[in-house]
Amino acid sequence: MRTAIIGAGIAGLSAAYELEQSRRSGAPVEYRLYESRARLGGSIASEVVNGAVIEGGPDSFITEKPAAAELCRELGLGDQLTLSNDADRKTYIVVRNRLVPLPDGLMFLVPTKLVPTALTPLFSLRTKARMALELLHPPRSAGQDESVAALVERHFGAEAVDRLADPLLSGIYGGDAAQLSARTVLPRLVEMETKYGSLTRGMLAAHQQMRARMSAAKPASGAATKPAGPRGIFTTLRGGLQQMVDALEARINPAWVRRSTAVTALEKTAAGWRVTANGAAEDFDAVIFASPAWAAGALLEPVDRVLGEELRGIPYSSSITVNLVYDESQLGRLPEGFGFLVPASEERSMLACTFVHRKFLGRTPPGKAVLRAFLGGMKNASLLAEPDEKLVATVERELREILGAKTLPAEARPEYAQVARWQRAMAQYAVGHQDRMTRIRERVAALPGLKLAGNAYDGIGIPDCIRLGRGAARELAATLAAVER
Repeated sequence: MRTAIIGAGIAGLSAAYELEQSRRSGAPVEYRLYESRARLGGSIASEVVNGAVIEGGPDSFITEKPAAAELCRELGLGDQLTLSNDADRKTYIVVRNRLVPLPDGLMFLVPTKLVPTALTPLFSLRTKARMALELLHPPRSAGQDESVAALVERHFGAEAVDRLADPLLSGIYGGDAAQLSARTVLPRLVEMETKYGSLTRGMLAAHQQMRARMSAAKPASGAATKPAGPRGIFTTLRGGLQQMVDALEARINPAWVRRSTAVTALEKTAAGWRVTANGAAEDFDAVIFASPAWAAGALLEPVDRVLGEELRGIPYSSSITVNLVYDESQLGRLPEGFGFLVPASEERSMLACTFVHRKFLGRTPPGKAVLRAFLGGMKNASLLAEPDEKLVATVERELREILGAKTLPAEARPEYAQVARWQRAMAQYAVGHQDRMTRIRERVAALPGLKLAGNAYDGIGIPDCIRLGRGAARELAATLAAVER
């Protein structure tokens, strides 16, 4: 079986690795990995500068999704896995240039503790009253998909959208809560509303069920055990996520990797697929698209116009990361915790800032601080055209205005600054995404040997992309095995 993999981000690399494993196990597998850029890894891009790990793209992955950590262990990187320092985890929201901590008991977007919610300056008295009355919210039948903003506003009011939902989701998706699909992005909350009505009651019930399961799982001996500290929500690699990309690259056949090679045409043939790149055509039994959906759609439209249009219809956002490395002797005391989020109503360029040296210990030399800012998103895509020096100056100015001159004095200058741009890199799960995916799957099923993988379909994070990439390769290998039988 000859397979073309189009796109060598983490999804494409994972697919190639899976096919390579099958080949080494004796399966008659051959593949070609096409990447339009000179480097592999997509938006994963790490470097080490004077001992500090700098991530130009994602800096970690969700711990509870196992695919990424499992792959790292397979690649011999298990000893490099590092959990986030959640014992010191604290996140702030910027409100009129003040850093207001998220209240205790907030489970994603749902307040579950009365006193912290009542005392927080994050919300007005009117919103707090709305949150208290939310406990009386009646169950609602599952209807048409709606935006996250509509769901949150119905339960907690418009201020909760502005100061909670929008900045949190902007930090994750680079998107807009008024556009993102509640059914896709927050399926648990949609289910809770259907069952309990009140999201607060639903979240408390889920928490009680989890505690009951943990209690039931305790050893029967009754021996006293030391309570475990908070488990890190995020996981990374000690030397940077680039370690995973490098390890994958080392385990696939280098002769079958096509760098700086953009696929320009795709044709469905009687025997399979014909891929054209750099003016040369090759025939394959199968194709795995691990490129952005908009790129896959452009190539697939001549094969299936409806499928191409559906793929090109998936919206994407662009983003910018700005990493600044400071000598701590030049800074005042930074606020405790991991960093802050900036609501759109603050009318700033920054979406968020992470205190990297706090989030993951052991990746920054003693005496150094790494501040990582995020810009762009759906509402500020024009920033991508700004020169690096202007973006750095903008981040420095906004950090000084938010953190204060005592924390970041005017004379404090970063020892190193890195700007990374990611054009149309993050898929947006807009309202109606699940219906779109149903239509896409129906069209793909009618094209034997075609698979889709990447962040546009069923999860945007690194573990999701790995799961989808490896899953696509396994499905093709299973098809081959069934044919041979």
